[in-house]
Amino acid sequence: MTTDSTYGYSKENPIKVGGDVNGPANERNFLSSLSGPNGEAIWFERSGSCCSFETRNSSFGMGMLDRYKVTYEGKKDTLVLYLNMYDKAKLKAPLGFKFKQ
Repeated sequence: MTTDSTYGYSKENPIKVGGDVNGPANERNFLSSLSGPNGEAIWFERSGSCCSFETRNSSFGMGMLDRYKVTYEGKKDTLVLYLNMYDKAKLKAPLGFKFKQ
């Protein structure tokens, strides 16, 4: 887990799951690897794309971030996470989540 409150929650600091042709699958695999802070099951739903940016990892030279609504058992609200399927970086669990055991 990270202590950076903007990681994944901000379009300026998205979760970078890409790096190959399986970007959408990488996004789903990453989200499926998360649980709530106490191991709760999570639910997620893609809510569209936004926020164009430049990247060398797209044949167009540009990419779009994907927004996902995420919640977990017992959570009263829904959070929005921003994922970048083009670029790759070391993955961390966003604040309030952890990786499944």
